Amino acid sequence: MDLRALRYFVAAADAGSLNAASAAISIAQPALTRQIRELERDLGVTLLYRTSRGVHLTTSGATLYTAAQRILAEAGRVRKQLEDPGSVAESTVVLGASPTLARILIPGVFETCQRTLTRMPLSVREAFTPALLDWLVKGIVDIAIITKTDDCAGMPITLQPFLGEPFALVAQKSRKIKPVIEATDLRQIPLLMTTLHRGLIEQQLAPLGIPLNIHAEVNSVDTIRELVLGGAWSTLMPISVFKPIMPGSKITLSEISGVQLNRQLLIATRIERAQNPAVSVLKDLIITEAGRLSRDGVFSFGAPSR
Repeated sequence: MDLRALRYFVAAADAGSLNAASAAISIAQPALTRQIRELERDLGVTLLYRTSRGVHLTTSGATLYTAAQRILAEAGRVRKQLEDPGSVAESTVVLGASPTLARILIPGVFETCQRTLTRMPLSVREAFTPALLDWLVKGIVDIAIITKTDDCAGMPITLQPFLGEPFALVAQKSRKIKPVIEATDLRQIPLLMTTLHRGLIEQQLAPLGIPLNIHAEVNSVDTIRELVLGGAWSTLMPISVFKPIMPGSKITLSEISGVQLNRQLLIATRIERAQNPAVSVLKDLIITEAGRLSRDGVFSFGAPSR
């Protein structure tokens, strides 16, 4: 989804007719129609009811219409700010993300920024949540995608939850672990885990009195991923780290029953008197991309929703 498609959609909703909208924004109707249909396919919903008298918003369309007006208004403010050459450096946005999300979420966000906000410099930094919070407070990053943690208490930041994601037990198929296992079975499975994920899982298992069988702490998501993919090791990891599962893959993603093992993802920004408008635009782009990936089944055990 990009800003051009949003503009076409808003124009059609405002005009109440594809013919009128195409005339109002000086674009051929077939191109306008194609862009709106591509937007509908991307979001997996119908946005407009099409009748002989024109078009009307569906329930999903009304929801997007409100969000699109906000996004387009923020993008306009960003562009206006960037028209002043002296403000470009001040408008640079530094985005921080955890290693488990960078591979999945950042490419789509980055590409959308390149297509729709070409004059807004975007920089990306990767680190675990504690470091991201420290960078955010110190002004090293402007916005961070983090995992919910008690370390946020008392910090001069705002937090916006935007996604919940389950943990999966990831192991080689040769170990013949079932698609769904009991939480108590974790006692018998040696695991490689990061310190952060271990802490989250142990906190959620504590009420049940179930200890983890930690073989080693490895604070590198990529290293754990490669060890699991290439050897006999197992891990508990957010499910998106191992998505998509390619044909012929030798691993299984098992769901844990008897307890909800998950993480909550948040967008963190500094509390500032004068907020950079580009940060608000980027926040909306992150939420939109996360929604698209969710519909594709990246953050769940189930099949894609479209």
